[in-house]
Amino acid sequence: QVQLVESGGGLVQAGDSLRLSCAASGGPVSTYTMAWFRQTPLKEREFVAGITSNSGRTNYTDAVKGRFTISRDNTRTMVYLQMNSLKPEDTAVYYCAQRRRLEVTIPIMANEYEYWGQGTQVTVSS
Repeated sequence: QVQLVESGGGLVQAGDSLRLSCAASGGPVSTYTMAWFRQTPLKEREFVAGITSNSGRTNYTDAVKGRFTISRDNTRTMVYLQMNSLKPEDTAVYYCAQRRRLEVTIPIMANEYEYWGQGTQVTVSS
């Protein structure tokens, strides 16, 4: 059984940076797609960034391009989301997710991912 644990959220001011971490265990990460989603009470869960475990190819939603960077370590057991130039509209609960199969494109729909972490709160004030 796959287990995902997020950490690194917090309260920051606009323009600040945060680094989220996701520890993955219980499965062969090398064959999986990892992604970050975010959710607020007013919006459904939305895709933020994704990375493939085999090639390291990445994909980002337009709202975070140029500001956020997704990455993984050499063992592919840790996935990170470096968030720079944070804006109040980035405020949300951020979730780490894993898809068991790789695709030619990284899925952006939440229901395409089988495993989820508990989430970590990110709050950005002006």
